[in-house]
Amino acid sequence: MSSLEARLRTLREHGRKALVPYFMAGSSPDWVHHVQAAVAGGADAIEIGVPFSDPMMDGVVVQQAGLRALERGTTLESVLQDLALIDCDVPLIAMTYFNLFLHFGLERTAGRLRESGLSGAIVPDLSLEESGEWCAACDNHDVATIFLAAPSTPQHRLRLIAARSRGFIYASARMAVTGAATDVGDAERVVTGLREETDTPLYVGIGITTPEQAARTADFADGVIVGSALVKVILDGASITDVEAFIRTFRDALD
Repeated sequence: MSSLEARLRTLREHGRKALVPYFMAGSSPDWVHHVQAAVAGGADAIEIGVPFSDPMMDGVVVQQAGLRALERGTTLESVLQDLALIDCDVPLIAMTYFNLFLHFGLERTAGRLRESGLSGAIVPDLSLEESGEWCAACDNHDVATIFLAAPSTPQHRLRLIAARSRGFIYASARMAVTGAATDVGDAERVVTGLREETDTPLYVGIGITTPEQAARTADFADGVIVGSALVKVILDGASITDVEAFIRTFRDALD
């Protein structure tokens, strides 16, 4: 079992619903301070988006943040260097696209992720069938490989995802790119299907926009991922204090 999964299982055993905010690395000069503010606000883990020129899963808001980050010269290496300098007592999880890791070198990437304080990675464009080498590199360096399950994923494939995933499984609430939504979509159905296959922690993302949605989702999931709603606040100029306050509203709702 990965160290990330062990930690997240402990959270669940203590009855705490996990809150995982998403940040686009490099989208502002003080982005690492925003990460630290989220931890102060009650985040249990942090998802770190590494900007990529051709994102497949990112909606308009996250794409805007990624473009801003790329224009500022953000690279995988610069993100890792930034993260290595911060003091953060919750798990950090990378989210980006496979070409970046392939270009950097898979074994090298997994090692550098761990050295920089990351204990998990989400690679949405990497299929199970092509993930063997990457998963092996991650296992070598105690980096959890986190796969996504969609509302369209059939049960037999949920079984395969459950067998390969480490840390947690990302249950997508809807068939869509990231972005705000007014309901929890098909999240409960996806979580129910996964529960039949595994006791790995199950976190719901894609469209978790308000504290109320987060609380409803936590009735059946082990945690929630808050992405575009937070990224939009930051794009609109949120201060470090604003970010902490935003995260605290979700923490209070989950508690």
